[in-house]
Amino acid sequence: MVASNAMKPPFRADHVGSLLRPPGLSEARKKKIGDWKELQNRSIREVIKRQEAIGLQAVTDGEFSREWWHLDFLSQLEGVVARENPGPKFGGTEEQPPIPNVTGKLRYARPVMVEDFSFLKKSTGKTAKFTIPSPSMLHLRAGRAGISREAYPDLKEFWADAAAAYRAAIAAFAAAGCTYLQLDDVAFAYLCDPKIRENCRRNGDDPDQLPRTYADTITRAVRDRPAGMTIAMHTCRGNFKSAWVAEGGYEPVAEAMFSSGVDAFFMEFDTGRAGGFEPLRYVPKGKKVVLGLVSSKTPELESKDFLKERIEQAAKHVPLENLCLSPQCGFSSTHHGNNLTMDEQWRKLERVIEVAQEVWR
Repeated sequence: MVASNAMKPPFRADHVGSLLRPPGLSEARKKKIGDWKELQNRSIREVIKRQEAIGLQAVTDGEFSREWWHLDFLSQLEGVVARENPGPKFGGTEEQPPIPNVTGKLRYARPVMVEDFSFLKKSTGKTAKFTIPSPSMLHLRAGRAGISREAYPDLKEFWADAAAAYRAAIAAFAAAGCTYLQLDDVAFAYLCDPKIRENCRRNGDDPDQLPRTYADTITRAVRDRPAGMTIAMHTCRGNFKSAWVAEGGYEPVAEAMFSSGVDAFFMEFDTGRAGGFEPLRYVPKGKKVVLGLVSSKTPELESKDFLKERIEQAAKHVPLENLCLSPQCGFSSTHHGNNLTMDEQWRKLERVIEVAQEVWR
C-alpha cells in the first residue's frame, strides 16, 4: 500500500464542501430573524468541530454562509445578476435554481466571501478549504444569450475579464491565508450530455469549442496563485435536492478539462451516469484525482469492498499514489439540502475516511 502525503491537499480522504444545514439556519438567514449571524457562526463552529472529530484533514464551513453553491459568489461580481432558468431543468423538483447573466462589464470590484473564509480559517486548526464556483459558471447555463452584446460584442474580451476577475479573487483569498481553494464546475460534466450540447447550440455557442475555452480561462485565472496554494476543481452533473441534470462519460471533455492548470480534480463516479474510468488516461503526470465514489444524493451506505474495488479499477489509469477518495458532490449544494439525514451524511464521510486509511496506510 502507498504511504499518505498527509500535509498537502487534496487529502486521501477529502470532501467536496457543502454539508446539510442545521434546522432553522436558512430561514433565519433569509428573513434576518433575531441574531441570525451569531446562529450562523455557532453552526459553522459546530460543523467544523464535527469534521475535525471524525478525522477530516480539510475542513469547510459547510457552505453555511451562503444559500447557493454558486450564485452568492457570482452575483457579487460587478456586471452579474441572477435570473430565472430557461434551460435544461433538474428532474423531480418544481423549484429550479436561478442562473447568472452578465449584464455589464465583469469586474472583481470588492472582496467577495473573503470574510467568510477568514472566519473558517480562525475557527479550525486543520486545513481550511474554501469553495467558489468556476468562471465557466458565468457562461454555461445561459451561454452567449446570457451575456450582454452591448458590454461584450466580442466574447474574447468577456473571457479575458472573467480570468482577470478570478485572478483578483484568488489573490484576495491567498492574502487572507487560503492554501486550499476549490473551483466548483459543472460545465465539463454537463458537456458530456447530448441534450446540454443541443441547448448550447440554441444559446448561440459551439459545444465542441466550449471545453477548450473553459479550460483556457481557468488556466489564466489560476496562473498567479502563490506556490503554497492548492487549487482543485470539482465537476459533477448537477446536485439540487438530490436531483441531477446531465449524464454521460467524461470522454468528450477529458483532454481539455485535464489541461485546466489546476492541481487536482474532484470527479463524480458514483453511478453509471458518469461513465467509466478510461478518460483518466488523459490525467497529466503528477496531478491528483479525487474519486467521488460515495453518493451524497442517497442515504444508502456504500460498502468498503465496493469502494476498494472501484479504486482498484481507477488505479489502472492513474497511479494509486495520485488518487484520493471523497463523496461525489456536496451534501447541500443549495440551502435545501439533499434527501438524507445528518447521521447518514456523517456515516458516509466516516466511510470515506475508513476506506482511505485502509487503502493508503
